[in-house]
Amino acid sequence: MSILKTVIDAVTSPSNEDEVDAIELLKADHEEVDKLFKEYELFSDGAKDDTARRDLSTQICGMLAVHAMIEEEIFYPAARAAKVDSALLDEATIEHGSAKHLIAEIGAAQASDSLYDARVKVLGEYIRHHVKEEEGELFSACRKSEMDLSAIGARPGKRKAQLMRKLAGQ
Repeated sequence: MSILKTVIDAVTSPSNEDEVDAIELLKADHEEVDKLFKEYELFSDGAKDDTARRDLSTQICGMLAVHAMIEEEIFYPAARAAKVDSALLDEATIEHGSAKHLIAEIGAAQASDSLYDARVKVLGEYIRHHVKEEEGELFSACRKSEMDLSAIGARPGKRKAQLMRKLAGQ
């Protein structure tokens, strides 16, 4: 079973979506993509299988694109409405733009390109930095604000399911 199918199944299975904390959902995404980056690092160290490396990087980039859309469409606007520090939100938005640029470069390249693995590695480092700031600063500011994280918690899960289905061609 592909990771994409596993993710789609996980986000579309029945649960108590109304009780989902939006930050916990986003943190789960962070953990999942970090695992994929670690898998890529282990895999790319000894493997020259371009198809397998390409498949894994495509999963990473797809998950990141979906995650960024969820944050930009739902979470960041809710944080802005709750008067969370706009400088933190602006920085996160700019970081998303830079990550999207790298994702596009990876998507346009062939796994056999000499800089392919370096692009994926740099994206991983960049995302780890972004996650550290987001979880350490932005999420903390959101928890201290008047954001109702449970009320918006179901929306990211539903949007993620929709985007993952689209990504899978369903």
